[in-house]
Amino acid sequence: MRPQVTLKLATTLDGRIATASGESRWITGEEARRCVHELRAGHDAVLVGIETAIKDDPELTVRLHGYEGYQPTRVVLDSKGRLPLHAKMVQTARIIPTYVVTTGELSGEMLAAQVKAIKVPSKHQRVDLDAALAALSKVGIERLFVEGGGVVATAFLRAGYVDRLEWFRSSTILGGDGRPVIGHLNLDRLDQMFRFTRLGVQAVGDDLWESYELA
Repeated sequence: MRPQVTLKLATTLDGRIATASGESRWITGEEARRCVHELRAGHDAVLVGIETAIKDDPELTVRLHGYEGYQPTRVVLDSKGRLPLHAKMVQTARIIPTYVVTTGELSGEMLAAQVKAIKVPSKHQRVDLDAALAALSKVGIERLFVEGGGVVATAFLRAGYVDRLEWFRSSTILGGDGRPVIGHLNLDRLDQMFRFTRLGVQAVGDDLWESYELA
């Protein structure tokens, strides 16, 4: 058993998520970001990788005007336990359930902050994604919203664990020196491509929101 996975991507028209130097805020506009908060509200948990957690220090909460509903659980894939104690997710872990999926042990200070550890085996020096999703299912997470960067997005796609795509595209182009949203998938033939069925397309401000499900 594993959760149903929705992968959210926010890119330029040419599929870039940052400049070569790593600047990424903001690729899409305010209306698109509001839609992302609405999507978070429809899932049990929101997941990012450790690089996003450190670089952006996100809260991963639903912040909509007048919203008083459920706040999804936060999940960080962090094989080496690098999430800092001053991170916003750690500082608010007593209020909103926060899991760190790791291959080692969390510090006593992290546990005292009520961050919950999920220990799984390593695979290619990273968190074993199969074990991570199985463990998240066991703690009651059925609908998982993945917001990680290119490494996490690529890992979920390569493993075949993306059931739905929510893709936000800005009306911009960064070019080949920008950082791509998807890395190597080790595909040799066109018949190996991942195929999705488009469910809808809508304009959100100056951006485009496309929804897909696995074909």
